[in-house]
Amino acid sequence: MPAPLRIGNASGFYGDRFDAVREMLTGGPLDILTGDYLAELTMLILGRSRLKDPSRGYATTFLRQLEEGLGLARERGVRIVTNAGGLNPTGLADAVRELADQVGVPVRVAHVEGDSLPVPDGYLTANAYLGGDGIAACLRAGADVVVTGRVTDAALVTGPATAHFGWGPDDHDALAGAVVAGHVLECGTQATGGNYSFFRGHDLRRPGFPVAEIHADGTSVITKHDGTGGVVDVGTVTAQLLYETGGARYAGPDVTARLDTVRLARQGPDRVRISGVRGEAPPPTLKAGLTRLGGWRGEVVFVLTGLDIEAKAQLVRDQFADAFARAGRQPDEVRWELARTDRADAATEETASALLRLVVRDQEPDAVGRALSGAAIELALGSYPGFHVTAPPGKGAPYGVFEARYIPAGEVTHVAVLPDGRREVQEPPARTRALQEAEQPPLPEPLAAGPTRTVPLGLVAGARSGDKGGDANVGVWVRDDEAWRWLAHELTVERFRELLPETAALPVVRHVLPNLRALNFTVPGLLGEGVAAQHRFDPQAKALGEWLRSRHLPVPVTLLPVSDGEASVTLLPTRDGEASVPPMDSTDAPEVHA
Repeated sequence: MPAPLRIGNASGFYGDRFDAVREMLTGGPLDILTGDYLAELTMLILGRSRLKDPSRGYATTFLRQLEEGLGLARERGVRIVTNAGGLNPTGLADAVRELADQVGVPVRVAHVEGDSLPVPDGYLTANAYLGGDGIAACLRAGADVVVTGRVTDAALVTGPATAHFGWGPDDHDALAGAVVAGHVLECGTQATGGNYSFFRGHDLRRPGFPVAEIHADGTSVITKHDGTGGVVDVGTVTAQLLYETGGARYAGPDVTARLDTVRLARQGPDRVRISGVRGEAPPPTLKAGLTRLGGWRGEVVFVLTGLDIEAKAQLVRDQFADAFARAGRQPDEVRWELARTDRADAATEETASALLRLVVRDQEPDAVGRALSGAAIELALGSYPGFHVTAPPGKGAPYGVFEARYIPAGEVTHVAVLPDGRREVQEPPARTRALQEAEQPPLPEPLAAGPTRTVPLGLVAGARSGDKGGDANVGVWVRDDEAWRWLAHELTVERFRELLPETAALPVVRHVLPNLRALNFTVPGLLGEGVAAQHRFDPQAKALGEWLRSRHLPVPVTLLPVSDGEASVTLLPTRDGEASVPPMDSTDAPEVHA
């Protein structure tokens, strides 16, 4: 039986920690080092880069990391797999070869093509999400470095695992296990304590990047190099599993992974075993991402200090309405948001101030640039007392839009360009006729009624949230069966909307994942046209889960080993390595309900 495959990650996005490649290559044993550089926003950035220089369109940071990394990888026998090729994997592969000649490190470079689609009129980019078969073919042909364009994030793991273990397209369970491991690795240090709800009590000054030890049956252990910062426990892995997912069926081009079958278990310090993952045939379609310029955007943030905050805000709104009327045209979209960051009788001017944010969008640059800045500047001596802004109004900037579409898998030709230049077309796996959502599993027996305290949800539950185009997702989980019996019945769609009023008028879908003691909520349309459009204060919904955790609701006293009713409490390790909170101090206890 082949030895386990040890895969590490050194990048979760374009701009992640530059030194991570060196740290991962020198910090411990690896077989494969991956780097995920692509996101929905990244494709738009690369598209604009390619407009300026057709030879670009790839993540140039990766090349700079390889100046040292190529030699280190060769010394240690580590092969590198990355999607840094973006819109131009051929160009990046050629650049890697040139770099190898310059630094005197002989490497065999291969790349994957076929994701690029015909770009419709008015769009910048169009790319299908490929699976891992092309990567596997390149590795089987002896490649030391494999460069891809738009593949799924998990393909950076399924490809190497397929090559190492000799899996076929019908090895659904093994492939699904690798997809789950790949999903845990893809966002780098989010699996090792980064952006983690229960961060207190852990050394997170510089979390190490994650490693997956993958076995022939698709089971894996998530860990990190010894001596690196951060933490790997059941909670950090659960959080990342819920990130940017939806229902129980996690569909991809290689396989459909059943997230409702995933089982996590602590195997030791900084080691979590993933097992039990079941897989099904992939769906008949591939996801495709298209980007385009959506228009122009301008923003001004007014600072309102001291008394009469609401009246000051209304005065500015009225003055802008008058200015737009006098100009004879209002921008296509005008959005105001007042953030009451001020405090009464504040000791500093900053803490006595609130922020009034104005965002406008239009198809014409002047409507969000000159018209907006002119109106703002003219108010400088004729508006509310204490008038000032956080920054001078600018010219406005273009914003982008990401759109997801689904195309028949047969319309895409997946090609591995091997180190010797041969082109190997990958045969697509057999696919299901249609992807059906899994039935919602039965809920556990509800927790027996008893006294409650009104406290933040986050005292008993963790959360992780994110974006997919204009949709948001919020995963919520708890750490023991008693809390799960309460959460599964308490956090309904209706309660979710009540706690997050911004979602009240939108569709909300709840998915139940009992093995993870988790609920996953998707909110279509919350983010408008997506991150590049900057539709909302938190355009990627990164903090939506933390907002939910901060909302107050009645929680059974039996679930509250909490000290002071605040979300910022000291966390203590428990026997299974999960974070816990100390006992509640009765002198500061919140209200008790019988």
